[in-house]
Amino acid sequence: MRNTMNLNRRTALAAVAAFAVLSTPAYATDWPTKPVTIYVTTAAGGNTDIMARMAAEFLTAKFGKTFVVENRPSAGGIQATTQVVGAAPDGYTLLFTHSAAILLAPLVQKMPFDPDKRLTPVTNVGTGSQVVAVKRSLPISNLSEFLAYAKANPKKLNFAAAGTNNISHLAPLLLFKRTGVEVVMVPSRGEPQAISDLVAGNVDFYFGNTSVLLAQREHPAIRLLAVGTGQRLATAPDLPTVSETVPGFVFASWNGFLVPNGTPNEIVAKLRGAIAEMVKEPKMSARLLSLGILPGGQSAEQVAAAYQNDRRNFGEAVKAAGVPAP
Repeated sequence: MRNTMNLNRRTALAAVAAFAVLSTPAYATDWPTKPVTIYVTTAAGGNTDIMARMAAEFLTAKFGKTFVVENRPSAGGIQATTQVVGAAPDGYTLLFTHSAAILLAPLVQKMPFDPDKRLTPVTNVGTGSQVVAVKRSLPISNLSEFLAYAKANPKKLNFAAAGTNNISHLAPLLLFKRTGVEVVMVPSRGEPQAISDLVAGNVDFYFGNTSVLLAQREHPAIRLLAVGTGQRLATAPDLPTVSETVPGFVFASWNGFLVPNGTPNEIVAKLRGAIAEMVKEPKMSARLLSLGILPGGQSAEQVAAAYQNDRRNFGEAVKAAGVPAP
């Protein structure tokens, strides 16, 4: 009797295992068997687009199938995201974007869908960083001194924002809120004007793109104080992080892949593993670092933690900016 029961139990377990194998679509284990489209939420030429194209080139070479990049920057990237949320969850339509397009956008504008309910983050290619820059004529030499000087001179200093409801606008507001500093915002028509105003001495502070500002590091009119990522950059190891002065302050831009909810776990894992392999290649990591980007390849747990940090930052920053709910 006992042998019969054991036999029945083994038979049942085998049946369950067989069902699990059969319930996984064949295309999941064979993926990819045809070209894959990567929709990008930004225009060609920026760091997010560059990372997407680096990934497409690597994935094409690795899997032997073409990964095509399609830029859809309209409406802040909503057009690209719409293409992906409406696609079949089969791994052949991917989204490449930065965290602001997914986590910030719903806080400041009406969305035709809830990204959280329609998309699954896979992994990042890199974390984009921003640098705190000030005009050199200020009587300070580091971030701590700047914050103390600004606190002693409320509303007498200003900062450039390259647009509104983006990182250059919201990150400084969050920093100033957490440190009890009052600084006046000066809107700029994009980053080139913001940097021009900083160089000309028209603004005191700018939180801008790392690669752009590092290229200006020796300019006699500006001083770089800190980087917004959680760790120092290999390309500028002497530049401290903001969190070394303001503990816990990390404001960076997650750039990576998302897929429609329901995409088989096997495909998600395969894509995540390929990107982890990519960012470990010396040529790839060097290219990312040259752009002021920390190489990614995050695990599922690391992606979740990064999302939680970015969501908290954006929510707090939007409140600090007084942006009304959409």
